[in-house]
Amino acid sequence: MKLPGRLLPGREALALALDNVRSHKLRSGLTVLGVVIGVLVVVVIASILTGLRKNIVTMIEDYGTNNIFAFHLSTGPQLGPRDRAEFRRRPLRPEDGEAIRERAPAVEDVAHTAFLWLPDRTIAYRAAKYKQASIEGVSTNYLRIVNFALREGRSFTEDENDGRRNVMVIGKNVAEALFPYKATIAGTEITFAGQPFRVVGVLEKRRGGFLGENEDDNLVLMPFRTARKVAPETSEWMMLIVRARTGQLKEALDQVEDVLRRQRRVRYKAPNDFDLSTADRFIEQFDAITATLGLVAIAISSVGLLVGGIGVMNIMLVSVTERTQEIGIRKALGARRRDIVRQFLFEAMTLTFLGGFIGVVLAFLVSRLLLVLLPALPSEIPTWAVLAGLSVSIGVGLVFGVWPARRAAALDPVEALRYE
Repeated sequence: MKLPGRLLPGREALALALDNVRSHKLRSGLTVLGVVIGVLVVVVIASILTGLRKNIVTMIEDYGTNNIFAFHLSTGPQLGPRDRAEFRRRPLRPEDGEAIRERAPAVEDVAHTAFLWLPDRTIAYRAAKYKQASIEGVSTNYLRIVNFALREGRSFTEDENDGRRNVMVIGKNVAEALFPYKATIAGTEITFAGQPFRVVGVLEKRRGGFLGENEDDNLVLMPFRTARKVAPETSEWMMLIVRARTGQLKEALDQVEDVLRRQRRVRYKAPNDFDLSTADRFIEQFDAITATLGLVAIAISSVGLLVGGIGVMNIMLVSVTERTQEIGIRKALGARRRDIVRQFLFEAMTLTFLGGFIGVVLAFLVSRLLLVLLPALPSEIPTWAVLAGLSVSIGVGLVFGVWPARRAAALDPVEALRYE
């Protein structure tokens, strides 16, 4: 092996560094194992969170970026239990929606939906049963306001709502479970809560979802007044969906808040006893949660990177001892202190970069495996995570390679040549 004096060109320095790695394969592999694990954890978690965020954004945008969601409890994703004081708040009422429609000039229309909390939510058609349905009573304009598309059939009419007719619009999952072989579903009679209901429409599959599945596909919708007839005590929890006029979302948000405070007689300077959310606010809340999870992932990976860095420092110190004569010869041939420092730093960074590269490759394989084994768990490796993983791995080599490199550069050439 040629022993250079002055600073090596990049290609020769890389070749020398790789040669040293190949000559101690097992030792090098065990040394960078911590770096591999650290980069693997960060990239895999980043890929899962990125996939989840993409699905969440798609799902929220489907509801309409110009919509405001009013509820008496806090909405959107959140960490930890809900404040119990919120449960003392009064639910919203249809009259609140009417007041918003009349007094808020920036509002185009208002829809409402009531959630039915029933112990038995079974929907049946002959011998087929579906027990996972989400039952809601909605206003006749609800499907239009939240951008639901119908695969077949129609929505409710005002006459059906006023007459409390037993009609339903069902989601994709409900339709497939009850009618796996039926071509036309609209007009079919099904059973719910011991009463016959006629299916008047079937919803298209909704995009997005938290884990690849969208809960809207499990919906069973009925007219609002029908829901009050079927379950008068469990249909009190109501959400208002307010559509702002184009380009007037901020104005509509302020007007809706003002109207609801007056409707609910909230005192001046007292906090709201209701929650208003928009698509942007939902996404901000989710980003806050993912940021917290990201910090946890960084903390976990930092342990692996620290272990890997200590291992790199150890192997480089051993390398300095093993190559003492080589260092002495290089210095005798004219190598300067900075030449020795740069070469050993380059070798340390090459070692950790290989660990980072292996970690990225393994993260890619794990992400593909997750898509096969758990299709409902979205994963999409972001470019920034790959670049960050490789950059951090190189940084680990740079930081933990300084001491060994300076120690190598400080060796006395005469003593180094005598070393055996």
